[in-house]
Amino acid sequence: MSKGQQNDVSLKDSLREAALSLGFCAFGVCAPSVPVTAARYREWIEQGEQGGMDWMARDLERRLDPTQVLKGVKSVISLGLNYYQPKPERRGEVAAYALGGDYHKLFNSRLKQFCEILRSHGGENRPYADTGPILEKPTAQLAGLGWQGKHTNLVHEKFGNWLFLGTVLTTLDLPPDAPAKDRCGSCHRCIDACPTGAITGPYRMDARRCISYLTIEHRGAIPLELRALVGGHLYGCDDCIAACPWNRWAVATKEERFSPRPLPDPVVLLGWTQEDFDRELAGMAMRRTKLQGLKRNACIVLGNTGAVGDVPALEVAALDEDEVVAEAAQWALGQIRARL
Repeated sequence: MSKGQQNDVSLKDSLREAALSLGFCAFGVCAPSVPVTAARYREWIEQGEQGGMDWMARDLERRLDPTQVLKGVKSVISLGLNYYQPKPERRGEVAAYALGGDYHKLFNSRLKQFCEILRSHGGENRPYADTGPILEKPTAQLAGLGWQGKHTNLVHEKFGNWLFLGTVLTTLDLPPDAPAKDRCGSCHRCIDACPTGAITGPYRMDARRCISYLTIEHRGAIPLELRALVGGHLYGCDDCIAACPWNRWAVATKEERFSPRPLPDPVVLLGWTQEDFDRELAGMAMRRTKLQGLKRNACIVLGNTGAVGDVPALEVAALDEDEVVAEAAQWALGQIRARL
């Protein structure tokens, strides 16, 4: 190994230590290349399976090729942050990533600190955390953090399915890590666990049927044929990733800001004003669904799990000025009355 190569390895080791000291739990490097899943991604977009997430189809060539995102990029650094924690027992299930404070703020703050360290070594950098034209999961696999499972999410050998991912493009030339191997084998638990059949085959996800998409990103009414399958999911869904046997190694996050915040029962959410929504969900990822979306979701949950005591609140919601909320409340009333 030449002296220059030794210096590159030493710099990479130093950056890894810096990332861990900032609270990241996974670090890897890959070359700025087009991921092997690019063709699969193109087909996914062509089939319209991204649903209403139009941004995923924009700048497609840049999204598939990091060299078009940062001029002179030589390395791509992938970083992971553990968010696993047991869920509280309550009606109206919330995806684990959204139980506490919005991870974007914490992740972006640490990415900024990490990039300052990179700049001190002379590198120009471009960081992303769930933003920008970057395929974070295929990149993380190339960088050795884990592999994209059959549910299309990243699986880490130590942290299971519970990693937030961030990516930094840099002009620093760092030795790449070996890509992670796919260790799903013949397992198909994630596919079997999906309530709506959104995982249409290994490594294929139709977002239009996904509960996470329907309860978070989708605007408008949830399709009638899928409402009963949403069950008690108020915001997001972890069913496919929770079914993965690699979660046996998962450990609880040390990030206090991810700790679950109090959230009232769905029937109480129906009475929220915009001021209530802004106050109670300040600094939380759950704000993404907006007040009307959250009320719509609450109606669906009550339609699937509610009882006679929930009828008065739903009758009020059925008169809501928002047509989507009003219709969802009417559907929920019909479901409860049918059970009675």
